[in-house]
Amino acid sequence: MATSSLAQAFGRLRATQVWKSIFRRGPARTNRTRSLAVFGNLFLHALPVKVRDKSLRVRATYYLGSITFFLFVVLVITGILLMLYYHPAVPQAYRDMKDLGFVVSNGVFLRNLHRLAAQAMVVAVFWHMFHVFYRGGYRPPREFNWVVGVGLLLVTLFLSYTGYLLPWDQLAFWAITVGTNIISAMPILGRPVRFMLLGGNLVGENALLRFYVLHCVILPLIAIVLVGVHFWRIQKDGGLTVKETFQEENGRKEE
Repeated sequence: MATSSLAQAFGRLRATQVWKSIFRRGPARTNRTRSLAVFGNLFLHALPVKVRDKSLRVRATYYLGSITFFLFVVLVITGILLMLYYHPAVPQAYRDMKDLGFVVSNGVFLRNLHRLAAQAMVVAVFWHMFHVFYRGGYRPPREFNWVVGVGLLLVTLFLSYTGYLLPWDQLAFWAITVGTNIISAMPILGRPVRFMLLGGNLVGENALLRFYVLHCVILPLIAIVLVGVHFWRIQKDGGLTVKETFQEENGRKEE
């Protein structure tokens, strides 16, 4: 009796306008409705309905995209935990770094995990792009996703660069000083960009605050949007790039 009453209540719920406004495709009972459910879902749209057997081989991707995404998730989690013990102010930032090393429980492990994951992500992104280039992932119809990947590479490098100043030690201070002086050497836009990054003409508290906002808010949000577009375009462009696929396509064109 209880099961039948629950089934009836669920049936009435599915007949309401609220349910129909959330789930517009109906029950996924056929291949078509299952595909529509995946395509129309915000979270499932990045998952493929069908996958080529060749793309599941390790040599096809070496799972470099998944490794990069996993490292990004690790960076987000460890970064949020580090934000609980950090103040973007002078000289408190350096004191917080010392507290992470000597006061906070597992603070050294947390900071080193974040630092090593950032370095590994840079290596993984470069390796991933070299592999995609070798596989021909820049060719039509995947040229737009290649541009998105290049954007993700730049965001990764900017994330690594903006995080360099946050410890506020001598290494960070002079590394950012040299880097921003190099930026100022660009024609026309060099000095305005340097002034915007530093919030002035010298590496000081304004620069620390701006690098903190860039590193913890603006660049991660841009990265999340680009990652979502990147995963979505992979499926829209026919799945993962497989070298044999282009050989077969070229063979068909010649025929």
